[in-house]
Amino acid sequence: MKTAIIFDCEFLCLEGSQRRFWCAAHDPDPVVAMIGAVKLGLEGEYPILDTYKSYVRPIDRLGKRYPLDPYFTDLTSISGEDIDAHGVALQDALSGVDSFSDGARFWSWGKDELNMMAISCYIAGIPPSVPAHRFDNAVKLLIAAGMPIEDLAKTPSNKLADYFGVDHPPLRAHDGLDDALSMSYTLQHLMRIGQLQPEAFDQT
Repeated sequence: MKTAIIFDCEFLCLEGSQRRFWCAAHDPDPVVAMIGAVKLGLEGEYPILDTYKSYVRPIDRLGKRYPLDPYFTDLTSISGEDIDAHGVALQDALSGVDSFSDGARFWSWGKDELNMMAISCYIAGIPPSVPAHRFDNAVKLLIAAGMPIEDLAKTPSNKLADYFGVDHPPLRAHDGLDDALSMSYTLQHLMRIGQLQPEAFDQT
């Protein structure tokens, strides 16, 4: 079955980091600490075929483990204990999500690949393992489905399913997998009602 990979990353921050564009002297580099992905079928009933979730050990420019700020843990629910118990090296996480994708294109709400591939790999001193042409912006898909630009600008990925009134299991905001699921439930719904054509995944 033809598929698309819908993914989301959680990357390090302090309170106000986004507002400061991560430019304050005390802001961490926005390296990835979690990758979540959903394999969405683009045929038939557009099923969710599988999911992927990986905690990543975030390291700084000297190769040392970044401590997690309490604000980041409150925002994402990712704790140091989670990283200790389940975290893997960035290279292994990227290899895992690439294998999970089976060559399909990756879609995120915005350009999460820049944090995952460009920034995180640069800080870790490893080459990006998935080329840029395999990533695209899921915002294009919602534009193709007719979502107003003014609504796109104020709707985060975790609110997409609610915006379209899609029934779904409970999801936690700022969880990589749950945010990817919110996008996936939305895209699935829009394809099922004919508001989004599967061909949009090829044409955008």
